[in-house]
Amino acid sequence: MKSMLNRPDDRLLPVLLICVQAVVWPGAALVRGAVPSASALLVAVLVAGPVTAALALRRARPVVTLVLVAAACAVGAGPLPTGAMAVLGTAGVALALFTVATERDTFTAVLCVVALAVWQSFQGLTLHGLSDRDGLDLVLTALLYAIACGAGLLVRRTRRARRAAEELLKRAEIERHRLPAVERRRMERELHDVSAHHLTAVVVTAGAALGLRERRPELADEALRFAVETGLEVTRALGAVRAPAPSREDLPSPEERLLDLVAGFRRLDQHVDCELDPLPDGTVADAAYGIVREALTNVARYAPGARTKVLVRYGDTRTDVVVTSAAPPAGAVAHGAGLGGGRGQGFLRSRARETGGTLHTGPTADGGWEVRAALPGRTAAPPERSVPRGYRLAQVVAAVGLVVQPLLPTLVVRAEETPSGAWHVSAGVLFALLAGAQAVALLWLRRAPRAAQAALLALAPLWPVAMAVGDYTGPVLLPPVLGMLATGVVLAADVARRPGQGQGRETGHGQETGQGQETGTGTGTGASPSRTAAGARTAVDAPAPLSVAALLTVAAPLTVAAVLVHAAVMTVAVLDRGTTVPAWAVAVGAVLGSSLVIGAARWTGVLRGRRERADRGTRDERLAGWTEEAVRDAWAERRRIAAGLETTVLSRTADMVAEAEAGRLDATADRAREALAAMRALLDTVREGDTRPELRPQPTLQALDLLAHQCRATGRDVRIRLTDRVPERLPTAVDLAAYHAAETVLAAGGEEPAVLELDADGYTLTLTATGVPHAARPAVRERLAARVAPLGGTLTTDRPGTVHLRLPLTAAPEQGMEEGER
Repeated sequence: MKSMLNRPDDRLLPVLLICVQAVVWPGAALVRGAVPSASALLVAVLVAGPVTAALALRRARPVVTLVLVAAACAVGAGPLPTGAMAVLGTAGVALALFTVATERDTFTAVLCVVALAVWQSFQGLTLHGLSDRDGLDLVLTALLYAIACGAGLLVRRTRRARRAAEELLKRAEIERHRLPAVERRRMERELHDVSAHHLTAVVVTAGAALGLRERRPELADEALRFAVETGLEVTRALGAVRAPAPSREDLPSPEERLLDLVAGFRRLDQHVDCELDPLPDGTVADAAYGIVREALTNVARYAPGARTKVLVRYGDTRTDVVVTSAAPPAGAVAHGAGLGGGRGQGFLRSRARETGGTLHTGPTADGGWEVRAALPGRTAAPPERSVPRGYRLAQVVAAVGLVVQPLLPTLVVRAEETPSGAWHVSAGVLFALLAGAQAVALLWLRRAPRAAQAALLALAPLWPVAMAVGDYTGPVLLPPVLGMLATGVVLAADVARRPGQGQGRETGHGQETGQGQETGTGTGTGASPSRTAAGARTAVDAPAPLSVAALLTVAAPLTVAAVLVHAAVMTVAVLDRGTTVPAWAVAVGAVLGSSLVIGAARWTGVLRGRRERADRGTRDERLAGWTEEAVRDAWAERRRIAAGLETTVLSRTADMVAEAEAGRLDATADRAREALAAMRALLDTVREGDTRPELRPQPTLQALDLLAHQCRATGRDVRIRLTDRVPERLPTAVDLAAYHAAETVLAAGGEEPAVLELDADGYTLTLTATGVPHAARPAVRERLAARVAPLGGTLTTDRPGTVHLRLPLTAAPEQGMEEGER
């Protein structure tokens, strides 16, 4: 509704066009004293009325409007005097074509332009052949249509980019509030999965060993050893919950993880059979593993000894995960009954739902229990095409039918013949061919910019040749200017696309250590995006005033070549026609004229580039601020839960290990039950959340996974790779500086996939960021250098899109200690 209210009235331009048309004809004729006939006025009204009405409704049916306007103007131009349909037949058709380009896809817009140009050329051939003047008129008309279509496509692209940016910002703002809750749910689920599974296994094993102590005393020693091993595993697993996930290369395959899981339950005297298909790494494999683990844990709790089957089928369209258990054997004692917290089923469903799947649980006909999940398969459904192929074919067929319609009266078009009997090629035909070649080069501009630029410069000298071969007698500068316009479009696009235009240049590469202190890191609570992104603001330099030097620093060879080539073309065209002006004066004037046109094109490109970079900078600034807030809130939530974990579950797990090492099986089982009770209490606290106002702790490298998660949530793929050589505990100043450096690199903006890799050699911590081309900007380098210089570190940008930071581990100062504890 808001966009509709802001949209200008579609009736304004059609009314303006018909008023201008009335001034051109019959207004000009009346001024000269020539009164049009009543029949001519009637025909004009019958044509102009439907055309104006169609243009007023052009957004609803843009293609139909274009066909109606073009056909009506062509029909009306026959019986009416010259100029009676000039405005509506050119500007009106261009307006309809512009609307097609803005409201429909690129294929439809280009098809309409080509069909319209060919239709008009065939119509001219049918009526009176293709003379010199008619050919030039056709080229100019096609140029007008191409400009209208290009402007429409540019507007549509800008609108789409603006809508995408707005959607991205909207999603980022949602994720800013969602990330802490997501982190809380993740830790809640991980704590339940890891601790409940292991500690339940200890309780079940100890209970079975105590029940069979008289008949099988050896089970007590096995249960004690299992309790020690499991307790240490719980300690390691819970400690890993707070650290970033390791790289996928360091993890076993999903099939190996499932086999190890089944083998662990078999060691608990559970009869488990499995049929597993290999699964690829990813969310589906993680969900399948979690579902199987939770289902087998429930079997061990409530149906010990029951025969269980695990089935994992990985197909093209879906992945089936089925865990079916039979009824427990007679006399089996469920030592783990009552140990659950009642959250297992909810976690199962949440795992399936997060991957886009479904899950169902329930009893079987023989008294057992079944868990069945349907997850996404190998390949997702093919994306729906915006326009079906049949519709595309229908578009092409309709366009061809309309194009060949003017050829129906005559199937043979005779070429123009000179009085001497020799065949003569019209200059208009040659101009049309050159214009078509330039159009093809422009279509390849985005895919192969250098080839398109070279092709346009090579086509420019052919305009004087076409003028000479076709005996062109029209305005001498018009054909060379047509060729120069295409080159101007290329230059404007090239300058607008280049980063940093008008913002200065980087003064050097290689190793650099910066000096100075950080100003405004956006820490604390309640920071707004504008404040928290104060550091990110430096990643996008403020646009500097435009200057002649700025215009000459980027793509200077192309600019000079364009000026020289087109100046030479204009000089040759003028001298070939003949003139009384000295040749040197013609050359100087051609150089000045070419410089003005090329300079204006470059200036336009600079202005557009500045505007696009300013918009992108504002968006990146807001994204950086919201990302920083989200990560700090989620990190505070993680630290809060971790503090409760250390004082409850881990301490009781350590007591369980101590009792098991002392050989006290009864006490070991009691400590395991206490650890489970502490886990339930902690999970209740986690679910309730914490609303106590307190200062948020500064994130460290252990928060990199949160930073990567937030970046992925806003559309950028960021991966974290952590080698085994990185110490678990780093000096506080190094830990803080490394995280903030990674945050700064990602806050510089960009849409490319990025990888952050951390490594250490015992004396130096190395942070390597790839896929971050914006991090090489001078402002970002200064900010990074300010991070590493106080610690004696170095910054290197030796390859495009790659940043290396090295921080010493041994002599790092501890001035960041107070900041890290805030």
